[in-house]
Amino acid sequence: MSEIFGFDAFSPKEIAARVETIGVAKARLPLLSMLMLSVLAGAFIGLGALYFVLVKSDPSLGFAARQVLGGVAFALGLILVVVAGAELFTGNNLLAMAWADGKISTRDLLRNWAIVCGGNLVGAAGLALLVFLSRHPEMNNSAIAQEYLRIAVAKVAMPFWTAFFKGILCNVLVCMAVWMALAGRSVIDKAVAIVFPISAFVAAGFEHSIANMYFIPLGLMIKALDPAFTAGTDLDLSGLTWGTFLINNLLPVTIGNIIGGAVLVGAVYWSVFLRRRSV
Repeated sequence: MSEIFGFDAFSPKEIAARVETIGVAKARLPLLSMLMLSVLAGAFIGLGALYFVLVKSDPSLGFAARQVLGGVAFALGLILVVVAGAELFTGNNLLAMAWADGKISTRDLLRNWAIVCGGNLVGAAGLALLVFLSRHPEMNNSAIAQEYLRIAVAKVAMPFWTAFFKGILCNVLVCMAVWMALAGRSVIDKAVAIVFPISAFVAAGFEHSIANMYFIPLGLMIKALDPAFTAGTDLDLSGLTWGTFLINNLLPVTIGNIIGGAVLVGAVYWSVFLRRRSV
C-alpha cells in the first residue's frame, strides 16, 4: 500500500540502524576532515541565526509571527548541515546510540564531541566576525545590531537551570529533526522534516549551544568594537562578557543539549529498536 501512494520513507527501525551506522562512520572520520566539517557546521548554523535575526528585528510583525517565521528562517542552518554535509555537535549527540550498542568506544564518542564542538565554535564565532566586519548589523538603521545585543544580553542573564532545561528541550527537537531527515530519500523530504521541529524550538525560545556561539560573540563584538551601535541603547550591557557567555550560558546549555539529544532521543530509540539485538 505504501508503494502505491509513493510513501518510501525509511521506517523508524531502519532509521535507528542508519543512525548507528552513520555514528560509527562519524566517530572514525580522520581528524582533519572532522575538524573542517565541524567548522562548516558552526558557520552553517550561524547563517541560519543570521536569517532569524533579520525576521526577529522587524518591529512591524507581531510576537508570534516573528518567532515562527524566524524559526522557519533559522531552519536554513540545519538544512545546510544535513544536505551539504557537515559535523554538528548537537546532532552528533545521537552517536550515543552507536556507543550504547558497543560499536564505538567511550573515547571515540568523547573525541568526536570535543573536536566537533570546538570546530563548531570556530565556525560560528568566525562567521560572527565576518558578519561584524561586513557592517551587516547596520541594516535597517542598526535595528539588527540592537537585536543582536538584546538577544545576547538576555541569554547571558538567564539563570543556570533555565538555560539548562531550555537546552534539553532544544536538542530533543533538533535530534528529532535529524532523525526524521534520515527517513527521507530526497532533499525535499529532508528539508520538510527539518523545518517544523527546528522552527518549533526557535519559536519557543529554547537554547541551542552552537547558535549561541554565533549570537553572543557577535553581540560582544558589537558592544566592544563599535560604540555607535550601543550609543543611546536602554540595554544594560555590563553583564555581557566572555565570562558570562561561557559560564552562564554555554556551559548549562551544552550540558542540557547533551541530555536532550543523547538521552531523551538517542537512548530512548536505542532501547526501543536496538537494545535486544545487543543483548
